[in-house]
Amino acid sequence: MAQESIFLPFLAMGLLTFIVLGMIPQRRFRAVFAGQVTPDDFALGESPAVPDHVALPNRNYMNLLEVPTLFYAACLALFVTGTVDSLGLGLAWTYVALRAVHSAIHVTYNKVIHRLTLFAVSNFVLMALWAVFAIRVWPATV
Repeated sequence: MAQESIFLPFLAMGLLTFIVLGMIPQRRFRAVFAGQVTPDDFALGESPAVPDHVALPNRNYMNLLEVPTLFYAACLALFVTGTVDSLGLGLAWTYVALRAVHSAIHVTYNKVIHRLTLFAVSNFVLMALWAVFAIRVWPATV
């Protein structure tokens, strides 16, 4: 398997993060122009006056900068050690898909139980990705 294939889900996760990042100013500007908020409502982050639909992309963006850092590290670790295989690649793509659906739910109808379920499952997939990496490199380190 081409070791570089691990960079496709890596890039997809980055694209998802940039898409959500792009939603932040789009929703903020729309809310300001609609008179729902003023620019001062964003002076220190988001004031209580900011409607949920405007605040959600920012919250999701922050979420995409937290746990997914472990995803990027796992992908890089697999690549650097030359241990990318179909299982690792499949887990990486599964993680990205789960996080994409999680983000879609978060920035649209935001049903917490749906979001939580996807978030939890994605974390188990990420743990499995790290386990695959550990199993692949363990024999080489002892």
